[in-house]
Amino acid sequence: MEKEAVLKKLRDAIVNCDMEAAVAASKEALESGVDPITAIEQGLSPGMQEVGDKYERGEYFLSHLMMAGEAMKAALKVLKIESQTLEQLKRGTVVIGTVRGDIHSIGKDILASLLRAKGFEVHDLGVDVPTSRFLEVAEEVGADIIAASALMTTTLPAQRELIRFLEDRGVRDKFIVLIGGGATSKEWCEEIGADGWAERAPEAVKVAVELLEKRRGT
Repeated sequence: MEKEAVLKKLRDAIVNCDMEAAVAASKEALESGVDPITAIEQGLSPGMQEVGDKYERGEYFLSHLMMAGEAMKAALKVLKIESQTLEQLKRGTVVIGTVRGDIHSIGKDILASLLRAKGFEVHDLGVDVPTSRFLEVAEEVGADIIAASALMTTTLPAQRELIRFLEDRGVRDKFIVLIGGGATSKEWCEEIGADGWAERAPEAVKVAVELLEKRRGT
């Protein structure tokens, strides 16, 4: 019962976006002899999943996603999980950013937070990202997915430029490329040769998961 109680505290701390509670519950987990991997798989991760679900239902907002993410990070620091173990637990690695010339970030931020809630390691490059930077970081971190956002029609060409840039360097097939943003569409995705598109962030997460599982044959 003590183990279940501790795991519930971990889940609740994340759902409540409470960093102090997450730290306290993580310390209690270690003191109670709960395996750190169990703490993540049965405590923290389900909590992040619920946060993502609440956001999708309109019960939570971007601020909740970000606070829950910070609580998760603080808990992991206490649990002192080795990087190799986190590598085994994560779903995949994503490099995300808003393309060159575009400074809009809300949609990108929401997607990044939801991907983290789903177990992805996310490297957020920010806004106005040079095309070459996407590839540079993707190769550096061993990314599975590159996600590029464009909110304005004037910056749409930068998404096409990213695809061509990857093709010119012979690495297009190395990455799943997702595009999104207010100016994009399914037709645009097909026209430029991207792998996936979604109108909203929750849908984009599902697309990312499906494409990655398909590539891995799982």
